[in-house]
Amino acid sequence: MFPDPWLDRWLTLIKARAEGRPVLEIGCGYGDDTVTLATAGLDVVGFDLALNAVESTKKRVPSAKIECRDVRDPLPAEATDLGVALASLSLHYFAWEETVSIVDRVRLALRPGGVLLCRLNSTEDRNFGADGYEEIEPGYFLVNGQPKRFFDESAVHRLFDGGWNVVALEHITTDKYEKPKAAWEIVLETAYRSSSDTGRPA
Repeated sequence: MFPDPWLDRWLTLIKARAEGRPVLEIGCGYGDDTVTLATAGLDVVGFDLALNAVESTKKRVPSAKIECRDVRDPLPAEATDLGVALASLSLHYFAWEETVSIVDRVRLALRPGGVLLCRLNSTEDRNFGADGYEEIEPGYFLVNGQPKRFFDESAVHRLFDGGWNVVALEHITTDKYEKPKAAWEIVLETAYRSSSDTGRPA
């Protein structure tokens, strides 16, 4: 993998919204973004499903609290009343209903006005599976044995149409991998919660 300094332009926002609380990193991989966050003076609570990635990130960023966890499981205990969550290329491996459920749990882990910085596979991501593979459900393909979802702009809006305000939405190309990868880069802010979310009058 190659350097991918996509977070740099968002660090001012991240610092402002974190307000001293940890940043939740969903799918930390080998810790590139973890390093960026920690170098900026932020605390990080993160996880990844791959044990080797978790061990690598722990070595690179000893100050971060990183564990092996499936995003479909409950979030870490520290993931409450957070100002910032990060999910870079880690939320597009699941059936639609699972994806919606994951996003909703992330939203509930954030305080009102908290932000989620997210990157998702694009339907134009032809170098990494957007064309020519068996379709499991609309937009969801079996790519060399790995289920992957690819989003057009409409699907991005549909995923975040409940309880989120879109702060920024951009179609980007990253050179993080050996070939250019097309993705959506989204910054979302949590709206004020309804009584059904909180159990209290809104």
